[in-house]
Amino acid sequence: MPDKAQPRETILILGGTREAAKLARDLVATKPKARIITSLAGRTREPAPLAGEARTGGFGGVEGLAGYIRDTGITQLIDATHPFARQISANAVEAARLTGVPFEIRTRKPWVKHPGDIWTEVENLEQARDAIPPGARVLLALGSQHIGLFASRNDVHFVVRMIDQPERPLDLPDHALVLGRPGDTAAIETMLLITHSITHILCRNSGGKAAYAKIEAARELGLPVIIVDRSK
Repeated sequence: MPDKAQPRETILILGGTREAAKLARDLVATKPKARIITSLAGRTREPAPLAGEARTGGFGGVEGLAGYIRDTGITQLIDATHPFARQISANAVEAARLTGVPFEIRTRKPWVKHPGDIWTEVENLEQARDAIPPGARVLLALGSQHIGLFASRNDVHFVVRMIDQPERPLDLPDHALVLGRPGDTAAIETMLLITHSITHILCRNSGGKAAYAKIEAARELGLPVIIVDRSK
């Protein structure tokens, strides 16, 4: 009897980061016969085009992800999500265990404090909010789902950068909205900080190159950064 045909190599990337998009491009280029699927959470209305296939939305917890892996014939699972996307990462570990599919983590490494960096490292966003001094002008570099946490700070001016126009007014008493992705260079970020007279940056230590320019700009300008340490 002839050998049973091997299943087609089908790789599921849990994405939403630039690193995940690059990984998809690389896999499509190096594995032309494989099926490459990148899963996005769906928070960005018009995400950048991806190589291979894309799916949008949640899976429905561990069982939902495990079911998708089985139903789609996934042969490898790669977690390349945002370092603070802890729930989907935890679900991925468990779903890989349940299904027995090979699993790889490609979470980017955190930024390391350099000479000249003025960091206040905190454990969570609540501590970050409370660490802002009265009268500060803060670049709030967070996802839209976290903005409401800062509504109580009516003694602070926030500059909020978002990729998409929010569907409803932001729940912040004093703020300016900047639409667009983070600048690719420190020079671009420096201009933003100077234009808005920023005195502090508030962000999470997400690591990677894509959002590091603001950290470099803060260092050059001598601005304090209130940063949530992912290891806490």
